[in-house]
Amino acid sequence: MKKFVLASLIAALAGCATQAPPPPDSIPGKRHTTQELLSYKPADFRWKMTERTAETAMLDKALTQLRARLALPPGSEADAALPDILGAVMLFNREVDAARGPTLAALSNPAGLAAKPPEYQRAVLAAAHLLYAADAAPLLWPLLPQLGTPREFAAAAYTLVKAQPGGQTGARVLGTMTQRFPDWQNEPRLRALAASVQPDRRAAPPLADLFAAPLRPGYPAVFSVQSKGREYMGLALLRGADGRFVREADGSLFQVPQLARALSNLPGTITLGNTPQGLFTVRGASTAENPWIGPTPFLETKLPIEGRVAEFEHRDTAAEWTEPLYESFLPPSWQQWEPIKEAWLAGRAGRDEILMHGTVVNPAYYAGASYAPGTPSAGCLVASETWDAATGRLVQSDQLRLAQAFARATLSANPLSADPLSKGYLVVVELPGEARPVLAADLEAAVRAAETKMRP
Repeated sequence: MKKFVLASLIAALAGCATQAPPPPDSIPGKRHTTQELLSYKPADFRWKMTERTAETAMLDKALTQLRARLALPPGSEADAALPDILGAVMLFNREVDAARGPTLAALSNPAGLAAKPPEYQRAVLAAAHLLYAADAAPLLWPLLPQLGTPREFAAAAYTLVKAQPGGQTGARVLGTMTQRFPDWQNEPRLRALAASVQPDRRAAPPLADLFAAPLRPGYPAVFSVQSKGREYMGLALLRGADGRFVREADGSLFQVPQLARALSNLPGTITLGNTPQGLFTVRGASTAENPWIGPTPFLETKLPIEGRVAEFEHRDTAAEWTEPLYESFLPPSWQQWEPIKEAWLAGRAGRDEILMHGTVVNPAYYAGASYAPGTPSAGCLVASETWDAATGRLVQSDQLRLAQAFARATLSANPLSADPLSKGYLVVVELPGEARPVLAADLEAAVRAAETKMRP
């Protein structure tokens, strides 16, 4: 059976810069200077797939192939198709019940699944985590000790904790982990797993301290504040290079709703998991080559390890990454707070291409979801966009608003700079407490306190 739609669509989700045919009015891979960013208008961008006829044709073709693969009799062909099937089910949020049986059948043969390549295991475990955690949990316990790679072990363990929360589950997971991986403390995904099942009971450090963190002075910073569990929209604020948060003409905080939730909703150290909490560097803006991002310029962000120390310092240096160096970007009250080190661990685990971008995914796929109208991704930070279904032209873009505000902040800080790219930082952090949409009112007091701290 041809792999035309499902395999190519799922491959496109595997990284934020996967190659795809260029749209009519953009240049994939193009780097945008600060001045270019500021010149764009929404109508400058068009994306064929957002046209109603093109999107309908693509979806019909994908669902036809998905249903044909789900109808395959048990055997090698159906077995080989399962990762693509589950990727499409997660993306389009369709045929969830039909895919339950094949998923649980794969999990019910622990020796068989453990013998599969890690990427195959990851696809099955990601779907189990998102869609079938309660049904999968009894099948995961015998599979867990047979999983030999930390990433897949952690994905299965997170599903068990989700389905059967409580200290007993956590203790059993940790016991299995320490037996299977005696050196687990030096493995970033397993260190994150241990911290997750044994959370720090102290109160989170003051948000104002983080908002006031100098990072490295002279550069703007996006603070993306997310809801615990990533089931609701977060909010991106922008701090100028002078330490003051950007505001609108009426005095309200500049804000852009942003979703940092992956399709799988697995934690940030897992491939294609949620955007990890912590520090990223911003290194300019580009046009994506991924068909699910579209042509609106994204802000290129890099994790530690993925980005060299020089890219975080925004200057030449031969320094090499260490955990204390990562901590040096944070205020003292946050330096030993394990959740904010998720970005450090994700970089060590090999995650990359986590960007701040727009979306051409139809939000109707996730109608009724708590995070609507946001669209989940492969682990990036996604701002909503509205496209004209008749013409495929961009009508409104929160992503363009954010990219242009960042460009203005860069230009304001360095008006005579010969470097044409917008540079700075991104900090992702979850609010403690109740899971709900993040509102500017939740952050205003911390913003004011931070600006007071930073005032000379």
